[in-house]
Amino acid sequence: MPPSAPPAALDESPAARRREQRGWYFYDWANSAFYTTVISVFLGPYIIPVAKTAACAKDFPSVPSATCVDGFDDLAAANPGLGYVDVLGADIRPAAFFGLITTVAVLVQILWLPIVGALADHTGRKREMLGGFAYVGALAAMGLFFVEGDRYMLGGVLFVVANLAYGSSIVVYDSFLPQISSEQERDAVSSRGWAIGYLGGGLLLALNLVLYTQHEALGLTEGMAVRICMMSAGLWWATFTIVPLLRLRNRPVPAHETSALSSVGGSFRQLGRTLSGLRKYPLTLLFLVAYLVYNDGVQTVIGNSAAFASEALKLDQTVQITAILMVQFVAFFGALLMARLARSFGTKRTVLGSLVLWTVIVATGLFVAEGQALQFFLMAFAIAIVLGGTQALSRSLFSLVIPKGREAEYFSLLQISDKGSAFIGALTVTIALQLTNSYRIAIVSMVIFFVVGFVLLALTNLPKAIKAAGNEVPARI
Repeated sequence: MPPSAPPAALDESPAARRREQRGWYFYDWANSAFYTTVISVFLGPYIIPVAKTAACAKDFPSVPSATCVDGFDDLAAANPGLGYVDVLGADIRPAAFFGLITTVAVLVQILWLPIVGALADHTGRKREMLGGFAYVGALAAMGLFFVEGDRYMLGGVLFVVANLAYGSSIVVYDSFLPQISSEQERDAVSSRGWAIGYLGGGLLLALNLVLYTQHEALGLTEGMAVRICMMSAGLWWATFTIVPLLRLRNRPVPAHETSALSSVGGSFRQLGRTLSGLRKYPLTLLFLVAYLVYNDGVQTVIGNSAAFASEALKLDQTVQITAILMVQFVAFFGALLMARLARSFGTKRTVLGSLVLWTVIVATGLFVAEGQALQFFLMAFAIAIVLGGTQALSRSLFSLVIPKGREAEYFSLLQISDKGSAFIGALTVTIALQLTNSYRIAIVSMVIFFVVGFVLLALTNLPKAIKAAGNEVPARI
């Protein structure tokens, strides 16, 4: 008997399916804490000063550390050739370090995630893999508590590990979607999961906002408060992952050799077949490319929003956290609103409309004045309206254009650019910062990703793609 096969036939009744759906939603609730607290808020603004501290100790040892960090940009500008940190022999500006580790994290995902997807489908042990990756990521996130002083490389390594585990778990998580929902309910289930994730991430961020803003009254330094907040994301992730592990069920897979070695070998072979098989689904490939392009823009904007606020707009971290906290709760309603719009106007048209709004929003980054918190809040509010719906509806669409039984393999290709910051976009930001040292220019450069993504998605014949994958075309698409 295959290792994933249950002793009896699975109950696939609507009631059993809804029970799994409710458990599935909770993994978004669990992992969104890492994305919101670590990636979107604390790590970027925190690790850049840590890198600056290291650069100060190396290049400006006579300047007091606090004075050097506060005036680092002026010191670096006045001393060409100085003000860099060493990363495996390369001189990197501290301001570009967060973009660099994000780029590395996603590059590793590009190489690794397709293997994860093939292994999940080949063994059928999706629930066990989900839990394994979740807890590796949660432990790495908790380890960020030990990043202080000049330990920028420790922070970089832990972030890469956590982000890789996070992306791996999402591949497995997303692959459950076609198994626990019908084609007709796919948009609603996907959107609810994303919306609930915003609530979970927002709730922990609210608690962390209290801790951060009251750190002096609690007898904590600002750095200690940030480290506790990042550690709390790992604890939250680990705790609430228990719910989906209790509710989700593995599905049987065709009989095959059950040794670990044969499973890994079979997964590599299946990966090759998956990539080769994409030629049979040219419209699926076109949709995937479109998604990878515009989602690069989405993830890069979100992943660099806090650093944009601190470096380009000179807003303090309380403003940044408050804005992102607002985004979490507004995005909950935005995801549900866009699911309704999809029922009325069609999923594809709704996503295309969201890309137009993304283009307008990002372009306004040129005009948001330094120190103007209200303008930043308005920009964040507009992002919140389209954020969750763009991704949730795209996930739903993709689940319709992939063949049954190979969900994890195909979702691994999607996840390369999903949630954890994207390779090309992150690299673009890193290059822009390295050349101009301007976060404003770096963020505005994302416009091209939304424009190109819009054109590619508009050219995709989705009904034809769905039929080619052997799935039912929903009444409105």
